[in-house]
Amino acid sequence: MGFFDFIFGAKKQQVDDYIKSGAVIIDVRSQREWDAGHIEKSVHIPLNELKNRVDEVKKLNKPIIACCASGVRSAKAAKFLTLKNVDAINGGGWVSLQSKL
Repeated sequence: MGFFDFIFGAKKQQVDDYIKSGAVIIDVRSQREWDAGHIEKSVHIPLNELKNRVDEVKKLNKPIIACCASGVRSAKAAKFLTLKNVDAINGGGWVSLQSKL
């Protein structure tokens, strides 16, 4: 994955591969952003809560696709989860990610 893919989101093929392997989409935006719209069946865990909820993510026992509004917060989430031994990628902005599904 190149630098820009890491920061702004995975490519369609990588997203497809993760979805096929049963990945869970985690939306790390704020509650207000989530309430304004989100990907159906995604899980809402705001970035500022992720550290305290990492065990909840691990219990999913699935690969993770993190998303946010633009890809910056989801890049941070994916990196954090990877450091916690969770298979995670940055899906980028949720609208863009939704178009890849």
